[in-house]
Amino acid sequence: MEKPVILITGGLTGIGRASAVAFARSGAKVVVAGRRDGAGKELAEELRSLGAEAEFINADVRNEDEVRELVDQTVARFGRLDIAVNNAGTEGRPSPITEQTAQTYAETFDTNVLGVILSMKHEVRVMQKQGSGSIINISSTYGHEGAAGASVYVGSKHAVEGITKSVALETANSGIRVNGVAPGPTDTGMLTRFTGTPESKAALVTEVPLGRLARTEELADAIVFIASDQASYITGHILNVDGGHSAN
Repeated sequence: MEKPVILITGGLTGIGRASAVAFARSGAKVVVAGRRDGAGKELAEELRSLGAEAEFINADVRNEDEVRELVDQTVARFGRLDIAVNNAGTEGRPSPITEQTAQTYAETFDTNVLGVILSMKHEVRVMQKQGSGSIINISSTYGHEGAAGASVYVGSKHAVEGITKSVALETANSGIRVNGVAPGPTDTGMLTRFTGTPESKAALVTEVPLGRLARTEELADAIVFIASDQASYITGHILNVDGGHSAN
């Protein structure tokens, strides 16, 4: 069987990096995208050491020309695009609504929402020609819940979930599946920045029925599953990987 070609945006840290490693170990061909050349090249070397064919491409998902080039370079290198994980995201500037500005909105939505829209636009363009493909957008439990002090970030992730479901309907007859994965509190640098203090991070854990933070590898396993043919009848779905948080 031909090894699948995977593209991961925001692939240099956290859940994106763990997903790149998981796909590489499964024998896939992996392209990781991000904005730091040094870290990207190091990760590509690590993926190759696991036996995968891997490339790093510098791209900013807020820039359509760069996104178009990212997708086209992936196809030029490997001949197709089978799975895309749209993971690039930012926590923005968590604070009360009275402290938000047009700038803080743009900083968050340009990455979390526009970045997903532009990525899917060009991923779907390629996948429609192939007649197949699987797209996974990374949301959050805050994509379907509220959180005081995080209205802009929460709004951006609600948008990701709505866009995911809408594009799933648009592409259902094209051989393309579009799903989301919604992590609960996960032990990443973004969570540390988002919570701000060890006490705030610990408080989040008390809201998780399983009583701990998720490991990035656990999110990666869920992403690999829903991207795969084992999930061939799943589209338009948001998979909660949150230790039971959404069941509260």
